[in-house]
Amino acid sequence: MKNIDIISFFRDNGEKVVTIKSYLYSFYYRFIVKHTSMKKLKKRLGKEGEESPYEETPENLQLANLYAFHVNRITEHLPWNAKCFVRALTLRKLLSEKNISSTIYLGIKNSEHGLQAHAWLRCGNTFITGGYGKGYTKVATFSNL
Repeated sequence: MKNIDIISFFRDNGEKVVTIKSYLYSFYYRFIVKHTSMKKLKKRLGKEGEESPYEETPENLQLANLYAFHVNRITEHLPWNAKCFVRALTLRKLLSEKNISSTIYLGIKNSEHGLQAHAWLRCGNTFITGGYGKGYTKVATFSNL
C-alpha cells in the first residue's frame, strides 16, 4: 500500500473498524473453509434449516447494506481468494456482532464446467451479498440468531 493510500485510509475512511474487521474475518473464514470439512463447518454456520425473519428495521437494513458494501469492496482486493461463501460468512459475523439476524443460503447448479456451488446472504427481505441465488437450487439454509 502506498503512503498516500494509508493516509487516505485513516483520514477519509469513516468505517475503519468495519474495514479492518472485514479484512481479518475474511482471512479467518477463508482459512476455515479451506481447512475444515463441510460436516464440521456446518456446526459453525448456525441453525440449519431455519431462516431469519423477513422483517427488519430500516436502521438494521441500512447498516447491513453498509457492511455489505465494505465486505464486497475489501474482498475484491485481497491477496487471497474470498468468494461468495467467505463473503457471506464475513458479513454474517459483522451483522451478528450487532444482533442483526440473517440467513446464509447454499445452492448448486449444473453447468458446462460441472457442478457449481454458490452462497448468498439475506437480511430482512434484502439479499445483501451473493445476489439471490438465481439459477441455483437451494440445498441448505442457516440462520444466525
